[in-house]
Amino acid sequence: MADGNDEKQRQLDRYRVDSEGSRLTTDQGVRVDDTDNSLSAGERGPTLLEDFHFREKITRFDHERIPERVVHARGAGAYGYFQLYESLAEFTAADFLCDTSLRTPVFVRFSTVAGSRGSADTVRDVRGFATKFYTRQGNYDLVGNNMPVFFIQDGIKFPDFVHAVKPEPHNEIPQAQSAHDTFWDFVQLQPEITHMVMWLMSDRAIPRSFRMMQGFGVHTFRLVNADGRGTFVKFHWRPVLGTHSLVWDEVLRIQGNDPDFNRRDLWEAIERGAFPEWELGLQLVPEEDEHGFDFDLLDATKIIPEETVPVRVVGRMVLDRNPDNFFAETEQVAFHTANVVPGIDFTNDPLLQARNFSYLDTQLIRLGGPNFAQIPVNRPVAPVHNDQRDGYNQRIVHRGRTSYAPNSISGGCPMSGVLSGDMEGVYRHYQERVDGAKIRKRSPSFDDHYSQATLFWNSMSGWERRHIVEAFLFELGHVERRYIKEQVVQRLANVDGDLARQVAEGLGMPAPAVTTPNHGRTSPALSQANAPRDSIATRKIAFLVADGADLGRAGQVRAALEEKGAVCEIVAPHEGQVGSVTVDRQLSAVSSVLYDAVLLVGDGELAGNGHAVHFVREAFKHGKAIGALPGGEALLEAAALPGRQGVIGPETTRDEFAAAFAAAIAEHRTFDRDVDSVAA
Repeated sequence: MADGNDEKQRQLDRYRVDSEGSRLTTDQGVRVDDTDNSLSAGERGPTLLEDFHFREKITRFDHERIPERVVHARGAGAYGYFQLYESLAEFTAADFLCDTSLRTPVFVRFSTVAGSRGSADTVRDVRGFATKFYTRQGNYDLVGNNMPVFFIQDGIKFPDFVHAVKPEPHNEIPQAQSAHDTFWDFVQLQPEITHMVMWLMSDRAIPRSFRMMQGFGVHTFRLVNADGRGTFVKFHWRPVLGTHSLVWDEVLRIQGNDPDFNRRDLWEAIERGAFPEWELGLQLVPEEDEHGFDFDLLDATKIIPEETVPVRVVGRMVLDRNPDNFFAETEQVAFHTANVVPGIDFTNDPLLQARNFSYLDTQLIRLGGPNFAQIPVNRPVAPVHNDQRDGYNQRIVHRGRTSYAPNSISGGCPMSGVLSGDMEGVYRHYQERVDGAKIRKRSPSFDDHYSQATLFWNSMSGWERRHIVEAFLFELGHVERRYIKEQVVQRLANVDGDLARQVAEGLGMPAPAVTTPNHGRTSPALSQANAPRDSIATRKIAFLVADGADLGRAGQVRAALEEKGAVCEIVAPHEGQVGSVTVDRQLSAVSSVLYDAVLLVGDGELAGNGHAVHFVREAFKHGKAIGALPGGEALLEAAALPGRQGVIGPETTRDEFAAAFAAAIAEHRTFDRDVDSVAA
């Protein structure tokens, strides 16, 4: 364990307060006699102004809310560490990417983009994936998303895009949704958004878990080595558990059952010791190859296909500790794309350049001035010495008579690298020649808005394409103005004629003319159907049990599944005990959408229980693995499922059942089921 982790822990410990066994005081440390009754003139008289405890308590309450983030307001976070597999000194001077012995502490915040702090987790939206590395050279923030591209090419459009996707201003409806007129009006008027909209309509927009989604730096950044040589880089986070998603009908039901579904999932996994892990991958492009692609590397609406430039896996990140206080840590953590360390630099991506201004500007208003870096969760482990002084929430007591540079009174300190003659470890911006006329004009190399959207569509499996079409129909079905729908469908004709035709038919309009033929290229890495599906670790499985069931066989299956890392819960019609087994959840208080699979244990009374029958049919509709032990046949029959795909029945032998059921769960979903006739 490197000292960076220990130093960060010491920093945080200095600010932690344990209230157990303590006595109530005011903010000034004065003991309080009574906090239930205000000081008044007699028992029924007026409250007195001199009641300083009352005034302090109410004033603190009135001021305890700070502005929420304009975007990414809804989030959850955790601490952990990053460790490198191989030195990247050939490409970068960043210490944490060169020394494989280091364990660099991190804080990661996951978030939705469009909704407010009070919105639900499982909305159709982009997910933020922001990582703060507390390196020995200073804080580095990799502020990414779970999709590798973005909606716009130039940051000057960012306020317009956000205003379009936010609730409409006349009635503040709808919350945390893109299924409304203003968003799709923006889409039909901005062809550059097409590629990102394909991702947004895919299952990538409804991840099963923060722990099961990829992360991307979105932009092309630049690594710079000790000799000043640059290499273009794209950052990738790959979840060890695989990349998995929910299905739309399930999403709608989860929002009612548990709006904190993803936040709770992250918290509980860490508390159980099932620490989430990701591997860091890099796509590295030599500077001399910058113009060797059929798109512009500076265009944030484009990816570099992995088949063109493979992802080089260089390290792993583990999240192993939950925050102690949501507000102090997760809400006050401040990320900034311009928080870089020596060896990492920017490119001229116009969206990245805008973010480098906007993030700092945002923190100033949210966190009450320029001293937000002194908040414990934001403090670097590297020592901080500069001439910045004063301002709201200044926590440091600076000693000495000078706060300017150069100076002679303090011996010239703190001294820059140039003045000290010590340039070791200083940040040096990458040197490149930049010239040109002052214009408002985008490079023609940014003009192709459809070919990568087509690449994405071509790369999808059959079920992924079906979900994309259904997503378009749901979203556009909520749009009031028909001309907006027509223009969006016309945009889709530039992506793929069959996609446009299916959406047009669902909206009751003629298929548009196709003027751009499909180029036929694919990138298999884009499809979740090709993601590894070989683990059931942390998957939640409901065991449907009733009084009189054979619990011996169920216990054997449970032991086998838990040995593989699954989480099994006993769900019964009542709380308390079923035989010798403690019930975890009461049937009418949960839903199948909160689980990844269901095992029907029995007894026969469940076949007459409407909640149990609905539970099974709903799980089947959402493609989940279903297992039925002897004793569970009656419930399986009562559910009247139209087929047995992904169902491991009681005819499976005792020796084979657990393995077969685990294999079905590992597949994540069975998407070839006939679910149209399943009312759930």
